[in-house]
Amino acid sequence: MTVLQRFALAAAVAALVAGCASEPQRLAPGTGRAEVLQQLGMPTASYPLPTGERLQYSRQPAGFAVNNVDLDAAGRVVAVTQALDERLFGQIAVDQWRVADVLRAFGRPELVSRVGSFDGDVWQWRYLQLNSPRLLYIYIDPQGIVRRYHTGDDLRFVPPNWP
Repeated sequence: MTVLQRFALAAAVAALVAGCASEPQRLAPGTGRAEVLQQLGMPTASYPLPTGERLQYSRQPAGFAVNNVDLDAAGRVVAVTQALDERLFGQIAVDQWRVADVLRAFGRPELVSRVGSFDGDVWQWRYLQLNSPRLLYIYIDPQGIVRRYHTGDDLRFVPPNWP
């Protein structure tokens, strides 16, 4: 193996290790806040929780994940959750959740739009379900209350000759 090949291999291994270290799902329970910030950098958002704090790492609008790192009152990791998972969408409390609840759960949306059949904004997030690109839509009325939600296929990724 030449020196150049060894250098390239070492660089690839370093990049792989750095990539793994910056993956929220790899945080161990009990990791301190300072170490979380050292490994993952500054969160895209931070929210107070009744039992501590949520550090949110969103890959929206281009990515498909929003990772919530929940800390206890002592600043230690108690949970890491990839929020954009269809199994978690049932937590959305229609007619009860407000904008702050949506942001705390899913972070800022990829896109905010409007439709003629609803008086309010439609917030949209990209996510993957079994490696299929999908969209989560949450409808928020002018008073900031969630009125409904649904999911759908992300047709931007449909192959050109798809039936």
